[in-house]
Amino acid sequence: QSEEKLKNLEEFKVLILGISEDISAPLTDTIMVASYNPKTQKATLLSIPRDTFIGTNKNKANSYDKINALYQKSPEKTLDTVNKITGLNIKYYAVISNNALVEVVDTIGGVEFDVPIDMDYDDYSQDLFIHLKAGVQTLNGDQAEQLVRFRHNNDYSSYSYSYGDNDLGRMRTQRNFIIATVKQTIRMKNVTQIGNIIDIFKQYVKTNLDFNHVKDYIPYAIKINTDDIKAAQLPGTAQYLGYLSFFLCDEEETQELVKEFFLDKPEIIEENDENITVTTP
Repeated sequence: QSEEKLKNLEEFKVLILGISEDISAPLTDTIMVASYNPKTQKATLLSIPRDTFIGTNKNKANSYDKINALYQKSPEKTLDTVNKITGLNIKYYAVISNNALVEVVDTIGGVEFDVPIDMDYDDYSQDLFIHLKAGVQTLNGDQAEQLVRFRHNNDYSSYSYSYGDNDLGRMRTQRNFIIATVKQTIRMKNVTQIGNIIDIFKQYVKTNLDFNHVKDYIPYAIKINTDDIKAAQLPGTAQYLGYLSFFLCDEEETQELVKEFFLDKPEIIEENDENITVTTP
């Protein structure tokens, strides 16, 4: 952990793409920008709604105009588009399968998490069965996958409007769960498992990252105060274009959010949620 090494470590930004291995269409369920600056110990998570409109003509919008469809071309295509939307210069991507999440959570002995609502959903076509009770509990890998994939119940009820229903609620839960997982991972008893976690990533993660480069950040990252991690979603509104629902990004608010999160500019709106700073557009 020499000062010389720290001086040479730039802010680390990566586009996280979460995919499910049990569906036929290669779509990204989760799109998230994660950043970490070892010099300032600042870390951020920014969710990009999977229905974000990336087309050129709203009057002729189709399913291929959603950002989650770009992965069918390549992860690089998604990366380029996220850079265009945010104005960031993210160089790295990591395509993470649901299997990686399951194994990591089990490796660190589960993750304690406050499940926001009762979750009951069955999808036989995806072999996806979600049955979780609300409240604080330690989730194993299988339950963690259920949590982060949940959008609505069998009766179509979902998270409350104030929390963010359906996809917006799912993104909020995903961000909070990642923070809880980081917190659990850097506990002293789990630091020794980081080598095993990297091995899991090597097996299940498709990425242009050099894992040896990632290792340089670990001695600093395990000292992070997880209560200071900032988390938010891309600003904008949901809207139907034709018969399809899209998320329309608000360009002006997005630039303000990017300044705050990634350029160390003055903060805009804050909302304190269980000691996690969440910027709400």
